[in-house]
Amino acid sequence: MALGAFLLRLLVGAGGLWLASKVVPGVELHGAVDVLAAALLLGVVNALVRPLIVLLTLPVTLLTLGLFLLVVNAASIGLTAALLNGFEVHGFWAAIGAAVVTGAVSWAANVVSRKD
Repeated sequence: MALGAFLLRLLVGAGGLWLASKVVPGVELHGAVDVLAAALLLGVVNALVRPLIVLLTLPVTLLTLGLFLLVVNAASIGLTAALLNGFEVHGFWAAIGAAVVTGAVSWAANVVSRKD
């Protein structure tokens, strides 16, 4: 992946987390540096930890027709918040809300930047 693509993904992730902190009660980011750090750390968690969790929960994910991936995404956000002082997620439903918002922002960015 080129550096430009990496930076774009980092900014989209940061934008999703920032938006989640504004619209989801219980999600707090304490500054611009914390937003960028949370986006970077979430990217690392998604690259290293999330694939293992997805594999371990594959039967549940299949039974729920993929809906359980929302819980996996919320767990990734919760782990990121636990590892970073400037990022707080208060409770399961706040993590679910943050996962929905960040997922929607990422989806929208992919739609806008898609090359036909």
